[in-house]
Amino acid sequence: MNPTLNSLEIQYRRQLANIFNFLLAQCLDLQLQAKQAHWNVKGPNFIAVHEFFDNVPQDVEDTVDLIAERVAQLGGTAMGTIQDVCKTSELPAYPTNITSSKDHLSHLSKAMAQVGKKLKEAIPQVTKLGDDAGVDILIQSCRAFDKSLWFVESHLQG
Repeated sequence: MNPTLNSLEIQYRRQLANIFNFLLAQCLDLQLQAKQAHWNVKGPNFIAVHEFFDNVPQDVEDTVDLIAERVAQLGGTAMGTIQDVCKTSELPAYPTNITSSKDHLSHLSKAMAQVGKKLKEAIPQVTKLGDDAGVDILIQSCRAFDKSLWFVESHLQG
């Protein structure tokens, strides 16, 4: 841990940094999966979905920055390399053999829901460790993920 005058006790900061680094890996993996969909979608509604898929990684980027910066604020090191993500992410591998917008939307919505669930599950852990600022980040991120998931799922409905 890096030195800091952060008022949380070091043992809590260490645990919090681990929680947030785990979430960082999930979000970075999701961000790359959304780019995979953006680059490879095909079909009659190509341009609309292609452009839409460009918004998803941008939305995830906000959460990525908040989480990585929280790790640093706690005195930890944000673990955001591709190697760290590969070791830590629990998301299923994104299929590289799909092209239809429906398939991409389906796979992406499942990954988004999984990351959103992980963010929500971390709230009681972070609360127990006394990190109110961290809880605020998680709540803000959950709101953003729920909204993005709604947008993606809306393309599959109707």
